[in-house]
Amino acid sequence: MRKLIIIGVIVLVVAGLGGGLGLWYVRAAGGSGPGFRTEEAKRGDLLATISASGTVEPVDIVDVGTQVTGQIIEYGKDDQGNDINYGSVVHKGTLLAKIDPKLYQAKVSQSEATVQQNEAKVREANANVTLARANVDQGKAKYDQAKRDWDRAQVLRPQNSIAQADYDAFESAYFTNKAALAVNDASLVQAQAMVGDAEAAVNNAKAILEQDKINLGYCDIKSTVEGKIIDRRVTLGQTVQSSFNTPSLFLLALDLRKMNVWASVNEADIGQVKEGQTVHFTVDAHRDEVFPGTVSRIRLNATSTQNVVTYTVEVLTENLPDKDHPNGKLLPYLTANLQFEVDKRANVLMVSNEALRWRPDAAQVVPDERAAYQKFLRGKDDGSGASDAKSGSDAKPKGGKGQQRGMVWVQDGKYVRPIKVRLGLTDSTRTEIVGGDLEEGTIIISGDAPQNSGGNGATNPFAPQMFGGQKKTS
Repeated sequence: MRKLIIIGVIVLVVAGLGGGLGLWYVRAAGGSGPGFRTEEAKRGDLLATISASGTVEPVDIVDVGTQVTGQIIEYGKDDQGNDINYGSVVHKGTLLAKIDPKLYQAKVSQSEATVQQNEAKVREANANVTLARANVDQGKAKYDQAKRDWDRAQVLRPQNSIAQADYDAFESAYFTNKAALAVNDASLVQAQAMVGDAEAAVNNAKAILEQDKINLGYCDIKSTVEGKIIDRRVTLGQTVQSSFNTPSLFLLALDLRKMNVWASVNEADIGQVKEGQTVHFTVDAHRDEVFPGTVSRIRLNATSTQNVVTYTVEVLTENLPDKDHPNGKLLPYLTANLQFEVDKRANVLMVSNEALRWRPDAAQVVPDERAAYQKFLRGKDDGSGASDAKSGSDAKPKGGKGQQRGMVWVQDGKYVRPIKVRLGLTDSTRTEIVGGDLEEGTIIISGDAPQNSGGNGATNPFAPQMFGGQKKTS
């Protein structure tokens, strides 16, 4: 039994070796050297673009906050009588929410009482002025009478027509009434001043009352614009605080029929972005639809993240409603992938960038071009422009106006031959050919054909590989 097992193993090994030798023989007998992937140089339309990502934003948004402190006790109602919520349509003056007004109503009542109290003081002061003015009039009458008696006494006394006692009485009465008149005048001025103070107190109390009424009015949080609620950031029973930074309770979008896309454009590309430029973009929510837009503004406040400088570019787009999307397909804060149209060409000769980048081995080049190509591989330009084409169309900025030289390759028997070209616009996939020896319809090489071990392209991983296996050409 043991001998039979050993014999079986030997037979399997010999069979495998025989199969491997047979497979190698077939390869050696039927092999035809490396193949190439080819393409045709043909005409078409070319569009150069700049790629960027961004965020869909409403054109105008308004933060509605509170200017007083208190507890939210109820929401306002929309046109359908429902509580104000996400997506509610509101008008200017619509009540959004209400803060408990008890404290502010009490302050208004207190201020009203203060106004009434100061108005009573004004009336009292005016009465004092009236009394003081009457005292002045009375004192003036007494003063005038005393003055006449005193003047008469001064005439009669030298003639001894009146007694000395009467003379002294008239003199005393005159000076007494004169002093009393001065006191009454001072009392009138003081009473008038008190009226002024009382009136100022009334005005101050009225100003405080007006302020308290305004604060009471702020308990009703109302919309200042007509729009749609994007975000409701407050709940019933929540206490909101007024501070230097007004808290945001509701976020409103004025018009969702127009939207902005805030695109982050790299500093290397920002020079090719202009106001009024056409833009197309997609969003993940509608993958099969391309939305048009126009550059409306290039913001100058660049941002730097890990030494990468980007500028924000605003792209304006329409967001028209349809039967399935009454608010428009574009929702706020969707991520957008944008393509800025830099330049375009119609019906131009073009080749793929793969063909411009492909390079053969020196042994594959026709003998009369081999020496120049070997110099190029060693980094020595022979003046043919091969060094300009080292990076293919990548050396040409998208939408640039200068021309770069390049090279494509065609099969020439069992070798390949270069064709020198001048490059124009590129879209990162294809490049315009603006000059050179390449003609329309020429079949050019775009890469190496994939190698396989048989007609069906399958390789047995367990079969032995003779002489190192399949040769790679690149």
